[in-house]
Amino acid sequence: MPNQLMESVTDDSPSCELTVLMPALNEAETIEICVRKALKSLAELGVDGEVLVSDNGSTDGTQQLATAAGARVVHAPIRGYGGALLNGIERARGKYIIMADADDSYDVGNLGPFVEKLRQGHDVVMGNRFKGGIAPGAMPPLHRYLGNPVLSWIGRRLFKLNNVRDFHCGIRGFNRDRIRELDLCMPGMEFASELVVRASLANYDLVEVPTTLSPDGRSRPPHLRTWRDGWRHLRFLLVFAPRQTLVLPGLILGLIGLIGTVALSFGPVSFANVRLDISALVYAQLALLVGTQLFLFGGCAKLYGRTEGLTPEKRLAKWTKVLNLEVCVAVGLTLIIAGAIGTAVAVTKWSDASFGDLDPRATIRTVVPSATAIALGVVVMFSGFFASLLTLRGAHTKTTAPQPELVEK
Repeated sequence: MPNQLMESVTDDSPSCELTVLMPALNEAETIEICVRKALKSLAELGVDGEVLVSDNGSTDGTQQLATAAGARVVHAPIRGYGGALLNGIERARGKYIIMADADDSYDVGNLGPFVEKLRQGHDVVMGNRFKGGIAPGAMPPLHRYLGNPVLSWIGRRLFKLNNVRDFHCGIRGFNRDRIRELDLCMPGMEFASELVVRASLANYDLVEVPTTLSPDGRSRPPHLRTWRDGWRHLRFLLVFAPRQTLVLPGLILGLIGLIGTVALSFGPVSFANVRLDISALVYAQLALLVGTQLFLFGGCAKLYGRTEGLTPEKRLAKWTKVLNLEVCVAVGLTLIIAGAIGTAVAVTKWSDASFGDLDPRATIRTVVPSATAIALGVVVMFSGFFASLLTLRGAHTKTTAPQPELVEK
């Protein structure tokens, strides 16, 4: 028996077509009905499948109830929604996986549309609650009219996912092996965003099917926390899109600052009834410095994402050339030398005045750009060092000890 158990845990080859995966933490009120609905749907569809409950340490008897209802139960050692799902994905026996909450809010009794799309070869099949129908009281107004639409809109804009309208639907199907290739890692609620974003960045085929949402069947409050988990989803979306959040804003801001610096370094600039002078020059320098830093941070973020396998390898060579240590040191030293020359010119003018008072309007056009050039040189040079650290990879072996199942069926 122990040898058979270990073989079933470590064998990666699918032994059935579909696994219905449910993360669980104290779901005694609803776990039985969810398991039975899913098993009934599998039987009606004639699908060779299983229901797998990935339990996060329930203390209310969820494990025993799920087993009695016909599910296979495994222990998820990492706490959190994502931790339970990641564990379940690794332990699933199905070629395909359909994940759904264990609170009886999602229609696990109607798995047909998901199975059909998965069999057609789609990598990820998302449920869409807004197309399928949301029952009264099933979704708080704040989630329905603000949270989900806004986060879904941001996700579509950042990752060009125009065919995904319900970004955070909790029922979705996917090809197990394809999802495992992504090396997903988020342990919390943001796992839902990570799966969609990483699949999109890897050019996976995503499609939606209508699904329904019913009121939560539990008497206790849900695990989801509106503002905390909403922020975690938003933070994940923004961090995973450095091009839109750092590189492009930094490039635009830096160019505006550079144009303003060049124009105002030679004297005031007037257009219409507006006259730009010293104050505008200072803010142009600020825009140039901040824009450059954002651009470089964005480049480092892209290098980190590619190096760690969080995002695809395409266009990595471009950023490797831009943030090459030798290139950054050369550019940085050039800027520092230019700033030092400007500083020397300013000191010479000060010396000609016997180091007395100078007209600030005459010297500041030399001093401020020179100081900014030195600062930019230091930033660029050390960004090259930082980028080089990000791209260094050591040889390492990742080993994960198998976790025993709570119940082997």
